[in-house]
Amino acid sequence: MQRRPGRGHRRLPHTADVRIEAWAPSREECVAEAVAALVGTFVDPAGARPGPRREFRAPPGDDADLLVGVLDEVIFRMETAGELPLRTDVADDGAGGLVVRWRTADTDAVELVGAVPKAVSLHGLRFGPDGEGWCCAVTLDV
Repeated sequence: MQRRPGRGHRRLPHTADVRIEAWAPSREECVAEAVAALVGTFVDPAGARPGPRREFRAPPGDDADLLVGVLDEVIFRMETAGELPLRTDVADDGAGGLVVRWRTADTDAVELVGAVPKAVSLHGLRFGPDGEGWCCAVTLDV
């Protein structure tokens, strides 16, 4: 079996919606990779200049709930504020939640290349440690 790179993400084949997988050495880095995978399913951020810094605090919960909460927040901010994360840093808040910091860009500054996600599906959601770090798989409703 071929080893995967230490950190990354990819889009998986899916019949109707979009499915992504992300992996990294830690839980927090895996969440950051999942954000990059989500954004990469529908925009090309190349050439977009980083704008404002934003922060989001995901309340305490189990790992899957934290992942879904962060991804839902990306979709919410895109729909309500017209901004997308170009870079994501995630840290444990020490109380069971996460602190997420983004460098954002306006949605007008990126090129649309795919269907825009409307929600994160709980069907087939996976998130947890594996033999090489942390891995998640998420289906996005489009």
